[in-house]
Amino acid sequence: MADRREKPLAPHERRVLQLALLAGLPGIVVSLALLWRDNYSAKVQWTLGLVVLGSWLITAFVLRERVVRPLQTLSNMLAALREGDYSIRARGAEREDALGLAYLEANLLGETLRTQRLGAMEATALLRTVMADIDVAVFAFDDDERLRLVNSAGERLLGHVAERLLGRTAEQVGLADCLVGESPRTMDVTFPGAAGRWEVRRGSFRQNGRPHTLLVLADVTKALREEELQAWRRLVRVLSHEINNSLAPIKSIAGSLQTLLDRPTRAGDVDDDIRRGLAVIGGRSEALIRFMSAYARLARLPAPQRVPLDVGTWVRRVAALETRLPVRVEGGPQTTIRADGDQLDQLLINLLRNAVDASLETGGDVCIRWTRQNGTISIMIEDEGPGLPSSANLFVPFFTTKPQGSGIGLVLSRQIAEAHGGALLLENRKSAPGCIATFRLSMDEAVRGTG
Repeated sequence: MADRREKPLAPHERRVLQLALLAGLPGIVVSLALLWRDNYSAKVQWTLGLVVLGSWLITAFVLRERVVRPLQTLSNMLAALREGDYSIRARGAEREDALGLAYLEANLLGETLRTQRLGAMEATALLRTVMADIDVAVFAFDDDERLRLVNSAGERLLGHVAERLLGRTAEQVGLADCLVGESPRTMDVTFPGAAGRWEVRRGSFRQNGRPHTLLVLADVTKALREEELQAWRRLVRVLSHEINNSLAPIKSIAGSLQTLLDRPTRAGDVDDDIRRGLAVIGGRSEALIRFMSAYARLARLPAPQRVPLDVGTWVRRVAALETRLPVRVEGGPQTTIRADGDQLDQLLINLLRNAVDASLETGGDVCIRWTRQNGTISIMIEDEGPGLPSSANLFVPFFTTKPQGSGIGLVLSRQIAEAHGGALLLENRKSAPGCIATFRLSMDEAVRGTG
């Protein structure tokens, strides 16, 4: 049989018992002294003495229980909360009583944790459902680049179930290249479960105090193919239109010249007609060469070479280049960005030239200003011209409403803006005639300067 021993008292319980005994000790001493000094028989003295001592000890132990028991109740509640059991509640929770108030707060804490746990479970269930149903591969790697999470799309992409993938390194599952380099970016990769072009995005989070990397792979093959097909169609349509416009008069004039040369006799002014015809052919050929050079310029826009650029200095310098009409610079907050100064010069020159062209038609003014709000810097060029008749073809290459326009200024400007992670918007002014062109750039992109 096992040796059954009494559990020793905890230090706090022992101190409570000692204080209870000490509190009653003076009264016990006085009572026993009075009892033994009076003329009582020995039997009465011993009987009453034992009753007094027993009462003293019983009272001390009862007092200890009254103090320790509520603390044990609170301890049991906290232990249950720590283990995830939020169903235990303490009785006697009252605001008027100090102990009842402690019980009440413990009950409220349990209810709060239960509500939060329920919300977390629902959010987790929703996240798992989304992760399982989305057609995007999601992976999570720890700081040792070991796979800790993968969804159904990721399993299909790698050709294995999660049980065989979790714990492996990024190199072993073939995703090491996706964890380095720019994000987001597009990669041509062949995986065991699929091949094509993938958009790679990465993020970071912490779990159990350790940093983790979230990797998202989206198949953009179909979308890019459709976009490329549309781009080729637009390219062929524009090239066909411009080339035909040049070749048609060339063919016509060449036929006329051939007719002149085939005549048995030539008039005196035939040489002049031939020279004029050849001049037209040469002019149309040069126009076609310029057109193809302009298109090649659009296709060869280099990546931005970013350096620190003070917005105020840049805007005032470019505005001073426009001599046909004084450009009013209203200014804005002191801001420095990282950008390609030469490319932004070209962007702003194009926008100011268009604004001045429009304002010269009506005799209006042009002003430029910039603002910084919610992490975005906006440079706005406002003119007082006739406004935009339609915005549908503004960014179509070589579309222009100007007699001497090339139709590539706005297209090139938008390419420059997007290459810097920004956007270019054109719209009519609401309060007055004219147009406003806005170049917006996220300060995250402007400061980070990844290009």
